[in-house]
Amino acid sequence: MNIVTRFAPSPTGSLHIGGIRTALFSWAYAKKNKGKFILRIEDTDLERSTPEAVEIIKNGMKWLKLDHDGDIIFQTQRFDRYKELIQALLDQGDAYYCYTSKAELDQLRELQVNQGVKPKYDGRWRPEENKKLPGIPNNVQPVIRFKTPSNGEIHWKDLVKGEVVIKNEELDDLIIARSDGTPTYNFCVVVDDSDMKVTHVIRGDDHINNTPRQINLLKALNAPIPQYAHLSMILASDGQKLSKRHGAASVMQYRDDGYLPEAVINYLARLGWSHGDNEIFSQEQLIEWFDFDHVSSSAAQFDQEKLEWINSYYIKNKPVDELADLIKPRLLDMGVERLDTDILNNAIKLYQDREKNLNVFAGDILFFFQGIDLSAELKNKYLDEKSKNLIKAFVGEVEKLNWTNDEINKYMKEFVKEKEIKFPEIAMPLRAIIAGTDNTPSIGSIIFILGIDDVKKRISCILK
Repeated sequence: MNIVTRFAPSPTGSLHIGGIRTALFSWAYAKKNKGKFILRIEDTDLERSTPEAVEIIKNGMKWLKLDHDGDIIFQTQRFDRYKELIQALLDQGDAYYCYTSKAELDQLRELQVNQGVKPKYDGRWRPEENKKLPGIPNNVQPVIRFKTPSNGEIHWKDLVKGEVVIKNEELDDLIIARSDGTPTYNFCVVVDDSDMKVTHVIRGDDHINNTPRQINLLKALNAPIPQYAHLSMILASDGQKLSKRHGAASVMQYRDDGYLPEAVINYLARLGWSHGDNEIFSQEQLIEWFDFDHVSSSAAQFDQEKLEWINSYYIKNKPVDELADLIKPRLLDMGVERLDTDILNNAIKLYQDREKNLNVFAGDILFFFQGIDLSAELKNKYLDEKSKNLIKAFVGEVEKLNWTNDEINKYMKEFVKEKEIKFPEIAMPLRAIIAGTDNTPSIGSIIFILGIDDVKKRISCILK
């Protein structure tokens, strides 16, 4: 079998984490089986779909390197095909015109709720043998409904949920074309999956109620039934449904917030799927290992700390030149006017092992390129007459050294021994004056990176 999967988002808002995980699993399964991965934009909701949302989808997929096969497919370009098959269903008696008004449907729903029964269209316009239909009302544009089988059941073996059985009597006759003639979601999905020879429909379990309806439609169209895999929800760490208050709502927000695409992919793959105890793996390994046997049917829980830990791993192991390309624009946005490439690369090397986030990374090394404002708290904590004299003595000697990282750090130890002081007595005041903080890696290495002229300038600005 030639495996074909698809990711079919609606361009009505942000591309969220749950959607991207669906895309990731669909992509990985197709790639593993040397199949085809389709990107289909389901834009039939003409009022809510926007070009901006389409760009968000495209940019998110590109950022995460989830490459699709062939051109992007837009449902709005396939209206003629949908109308053709809607007419076919009408002709074969599997669909019918329904003239029930919205007011009548609201009244019916209210009555059913009061009676304690599940709200459902009552089939008043459904053609049946020996049934007399109401008279066609004036000035009412009908919808077209699918004639759901009145008995029997739909069952499928879900690749995640296992065996699922739904009785047809629980389903109503869904609308497949609105009163303005535009086709509805469930019908378009069925036609697209059939025409595009989709073999595996992978989506969130919020769609599981649509599946029996879509299977009935596929049967009426004499189309093959794909295999279904319904992925469980992603919950926030507090067990609630993931929302904006739990973090970034949009996938692209994670890029803007300083996360690497490799980290996001790695983390999302572990939300509901596992390969033994492996926490860190590449996209290539994901393709090799992915299967549905290890996709959990339980809801996954989003853990921000785990995402940050994975992000820190990829930052630590990313080539310096690639990190520089990612950090440069962030520094420029922070007001840096001139970037020295050597200073930037050396600063990245020095800080790389301690950073979890690109934005924080840029903020931590900002002092290399801008003057610092020494807070009153740090000044009072670290600068007194003794520390000022120690700094003056240290700088007077350090500028005589052969300017290498090793020589400067070696001399710092000698200076401490010579002055009979503890290392923090010189290191902490220097950190405060040079970096504007008391939390940095090796202050000797920072002095080396900045160069003696910049160091002397910073010290004189504070001490004078």
